[in-house]
Amino acid sequence: MQHANAANRLDRLPISRFHKTTLLAVAFAYFFEFADINSFATTAPKLIDLWGVTVDQVAYVTSLSFVGMFLGSIAAGAVADRWGRKKTLLRTTLFFGFFSFVSVFSWDVFSLGVFRVLTSAGLSAMTVVAVIYVNEMYPAAVRGKYQAYAMVIGICGTPATNLVASLVVPLSDWSWRLVYLWGALGVLLVLFSKHLKESPRWHESRGDHAAADAVLREIEVSVCAEKGPLAEPAAPVEEPPAVKAPLRLLLQKRYLAPTLLLTVLWVTQTIGFFGYSSFAPTLLAKEGFSVEKSVFYIALTTVGAPLGSFLASLVTDRFERKWCLVAFGTVIALCGLLYGLTFDPVLIVVFGFLVNLFERGYTALAYAYSPELFDTRSRSLGTGITYGIGRLSNAAGPLIIASLYNRTGYQSVFYFIAGVWMVGAVALAVFGPRTRPRRPAVRKPKAVTSAS
Repeated sequence: MQHANAANRLDRLPISRFHKTTLLAVAFAYFFEFADINSFATTAPKLIDLWGVTVDQVAYVTSLSFVGMFLGSIAAGAVADRWGRKKTLLRTTLFFGFFSFVSVFSWDVFSLGVFRVLTSAGLSAMTVVAVIYVNEMYPAAVRGKYQAYAMVIGICGTPATNLVASLVVPLSDWSWRLVYLWGALGVLLVLFSKHLKESPRWHESRGDHAAADAVLREIEVSVCAEKGPLAEPAAPVEEPPAVKAPLRLLLQKRYLAPTLLLTVLWVTQTIGFFGYSSFAPTLLAKEGFSVEKSVFYIALTTVGAPLGSFLASLVTDRFERKWCLVAFGTVIALCGLLYGLTFDPVLIVVFGFLVNLFERGYTALAYAYSPELFDTRSRSLGTGITYGIGRLSNAAGPLIIASLYNRTGYQSVFYFIAGVWMVGAVALAVFGPRTRPRRPAVRKPKAVTSAS
């Protein structure tokens, strides 16, 4: 066939059981990504007591984990273009789940660090693919909302893990290992595999319009059966088949500006948030709070995370995403600074709650915003590279934070984190393009109930 017209055919679909099942699967993957990503932070205070781990060692393990995230992000972009979005999503989830399970059997901080680097590579790879997958499978007018919905469910993994850790870590000298066993449950995503469809837009980008049309027809038949006749899609725009996108593609004029902007976005988000979340339990313990109290306080603050993603779902397709990101980033900077200026347990929980609420909303908005700045040919490469550089930047972030803490004290850490967030907010305000989609015109429904 000449053209599958994937983007327009997907854009005119009403939200159906197909979309909701896809949402549930992606949300499940996100849940165990967030469940696993803070595992080391929640067990580090216990390892300080058991293994004599120092703040500097916590920093090195955290830093190397972000090197793993960088490598995973870069690999994900290339692999997702070669294998497809669905297959890569499943395989990267199995990868991080396996190494989270292996972390259970760590015997010292070095072995745990190695396993965490490999786990982090899988986590980051899965995230990149999931972001691309949602972007390509949902109608443009609502994809931001459904990206945020997936995050609402997925981000519950963070408070769930912190609550699990607060219950199991104090039980015995070995029970901290259960936190990593919990993170390994992400492998159960395979149970959704038969319900997921490959991205028709990926097939189309490879010039395989017949395969794209076959998947689209399956989706359209199921949606017709549930929702009735479909509107006619807009006419296709002819594009040549995409070839493998080389790295130098991002240096072309049309791609360089979004690449630089998104690099700043993900660098500031990564250092700003993970500098906070990776060190908060350890720094509280160092400042005199017990291990049990520090982990419990952090668990309470992360309850705000799913509410932040829900807040993002309310604003992401209603207002311009660029300005939502600017507003959220500014609020995070303020609340994070106030968190660091108090030692009152109630205020620690309140400001920590607000940091988690607005940061998770920021991340949901950024997941929707990032792939929109690239076309299909460059989307996987651009998203993977910029997200990966952001994660790589935090190889230095924990070392900076450890140095600030050791030299100038607890509060200087939070001045630094607030400054990082403001850099991102200003960059988006000045250079961020608008991406809010216009709703497509509604066409007359077809008289037949089969696919076009």
